[in-house]
Amino acid sequence: MSGSSVINRTFSVAPMLDWTDRHYRYFARLMSSQALLYTEMVTTGAILQGKGDYLAFNEAEHAVALQLGGSDPVALAKCAKLAAERGYDEVNLNVGCPSDRVQNGRFGACLMAEPELVAQCVDAMKQVVDIPITVKTRIGIDDHDSYQFLTDFIDTVSAKGCDTFTIHARKAWLQGLSPKENREIPPLDYERAYQLKRDYPHLHLSLNGGITSLEQAKTHLQHLDGVMVGREAYNNPYIMAEVDQQLCGIDKPLLSRDDVIELMLPYIEAHLNAGGRLNHISRHMIGLYQGVVGSRAWRRYISENAHKAGAGIEVITHARDLVSKSV
Repeated sequence: MSGSSVINRTFSVAPMLDWTDRHYRYFARLMSSQALLYTEMVTTGAILQGKGDYLAFNEAEHAVALQLGGSDPVALAKCAKLAAERGYDEVNLNVGCPSDRVQNGRFGACLMAEPELVAQCVDAMKQVVDIPITVKTRIGIDDHDSYQFLTDFIDTVSAKGCDTFTIHARKAWLQGLSPKENREIPPLDYERAYQLKRDYPHLHLSLNGGITSLEQAKTHLQHLDGVMVGREAYNNPYIMAEVDQQLCGIDKPLLSRDDVIELMLPYIEAHLNAGGRLNHISRHMIGLYQGVVGSRAWRRYISENAHKAGAGIEVITHARDLVSKSV
């Protein structure tokens, strides 16, 4: 089975290690039918040699994209084929992660210095699947941060048929900064991403980096084809509830936070019945009431109780009631 969902790239949720797992993606999908959801980055080694099922997802998540980490065209092609067979709607190659572990494996942001290899990887994957192969990249690495460096990379990779890029509008320092610092310290350069779209109108270009509101997203969408939101979509997940209406032009009722919880309860019950723990899911819901009176009581009650053996949906419903009492 290959992915068959229509992909709307106007708004996507960034791949985030330890955050955008299948439980978070299900939660996000309840709030937005249109957002494109990405998995955490999964390495080719984990998929091909690991013991777990790194490709599992819920059919309700569509449209969903697998982000791969790797630099071996043969291994990437094998993984892309497996992803398509499992029903993923897109495969995305990570050319943006700056961690030491990633560099040691010769993938992530360091691949910006090897555009020919990235092009070979894209080509190898495109040869074996008919779902989109896309690339997420930085605007530069270390002292290789000229606009020419970026356009050379885009030229080389797009020549092999990649027509969709997500541009994290910061460069990455491969030495001296942690991954967290690389998300915050290198300055954002939105204008460089805007210029890229002006110079490559035929490519689909989405912007990633520093977007914290739908109003900001609307501004960027005047210059680019899509926006990708990371930490804000996780820490303040209710931002997702208005994506379809505000950015995608869909006329539908706005779900309340309480509505979202009611929709999550059957999913949580099924997970618990299958032997899972409540905090596997509840940790992704901690930010649901951010900015609302009573949010602290919600967070505290879940944090103190969801990890306990035997914790069930009553933890969630009681925490919700604490919010109601605070209003």
